[in-house]
Amino acid sequence: MVDCVVRNWQGEEVGEATINLRVAKKESAAHIVHRALVKQTTNARQGTASSKTRAEVSGGGRKPWRQKGTGRARAGSNRSPLWRGGGVIFGPKPRDFNIKMNRKERRLALRTAFLSRAEDLIVVEEFAEQLPRPKTKDLMEAIARWGIAPESKVLLILPELSEMVYLSARNVPTLKLICANNLNIYDILVADKIVTTNTALAKIQEVYND
Repeated sequence: MVDCVVRNWQGEEVGEATINLRVAKKESAAHIVHRALVKQTTNARQGTASSKTRAEVSGGGRKPWRQKGTGRARAGSNRSPLWRGGGVIFGPKPRDFNIKMNRKERRLALRTAFLSRAEDLIVVEEFAEQLPRPKTKDLMEAIARWGIAPESKVLLILPELSEMVYLSARNVPTLKLICANNLNIYDILVADKIVTTNTALAKIQEVYND
């Protein structure tokens, strides 16, 4: 259980929020978080890289020169891997990189990673109504008032996607916007700061605490 300060749109402290998530044991926490991170990054690989073997390269039907008497090394095909334009030895072929991980383990790793970022977590009041129209400048000024440096990578977690917040945030390369029910371990770990709202925090505890 961790207590966090809640800030309003102006950056003032207006209360406290409590995070109550079941996490992995201290001795196994790093291992399970690492497994979940490796799973996500590995499963993101397309596995479509492909190269041609000597059997698949066009040409090479005729023996380049006779076997003996030329003084050159014997050769049976101009599509040998030793020749320019030839096949590739042990080159990549399409494959499936997917790694499986139990749902309970994934949830446990996600909760553990999220709670490990408690020091970098900033809880704010709902602010969607503060952006009646898309305004990136207003959103970035609010983030600065919450104590976040402009060059920091920020993960903004909302209970549901707000069109005005999305339009205000989409052009900021260091700001990523996701919904509370779509958390992933990579975004949680790579962000310098995590910003969420009271409602989103409650939804995270409701969705992932099973």
